[in-house]
Amino acid sequence: MRKLKNSELDRLSIDGFKAAKKTPIIIVLDNIRSLNNIGSVFRTSDAFLIEKIYLCGITATPPHKDIHKTALGSTDTVAWEYVENTLELVERLKAEGVKVCAIEQAEQATLLSHFKPNPKTTHALVFGNEVKGVAQDVVSSSDVVIEIPQFGTKHSLNISVSCGVLVWDLFSKISTGA
Repeated sequence: MRKLKNSELDRLSIDGFKAAKKTPIIIVLDNIRSLNNIGSVFRTSDAFLIEKIYLCGITATPPHKDIHKTALGSTDTVAWEYVENTLELVERLKAEGVKVCAIEQAEQATLLSHFKPNPKTTHALVFGNEVKGVAQDVVSSSDVVIEIPQFGTKHSLNISVSCGVLVWDLFSKISTGA
C-alpha cells in the first residue's frame, strides 16, 4: 500500500464546499474554553459537510491563531455564527423544526448506539463546557439527550473527540438510512 498525496484526495475547493449539499447537522458549542477544541470541531465539521456551527457564550470565534492552528482553514468553509445565549438559540432552533440533541450524561439519556436520526430532519448537537458540560437549562430544553457509552474510569471524553464520534455516527446513519 502507498499513502495518497494530498493532490490525489480529490477534495472540494472552498467554493465547491460552500455550494455542496450539506449534511443536516448543526453543531452548537456551549461555552467551550479551549481554542484548540473549537478548531478541531471546525475541522470535523468540514470533513462531514456540516450545515453550520453556532459558537455560544464564552466560546471564542475566528479569526484567532489558536483556532486556526487546529482548524487548518476550515473556518473559511464551514458556516458559523456567534450567539451569546445558548438557551435562546436552542429555543429558536426548535421553533424552526430542528431536533435539538444535548450530548450529555443525564437521566433518561439515549445511548448513541440506540439513537436513530431522521434523515429528513436537521439535528442540532449541543456540546458543553469542558468542565461543567452542557448547561442544565439547555439540557432541560433539548428534545433528546444523547450519551456516548464509556467503560473506563474517566467521566467524559474531550469535547472535540465527542464531536467526532457523534458526527461520524449520525453521518453514517443518515447516509445509509439506518
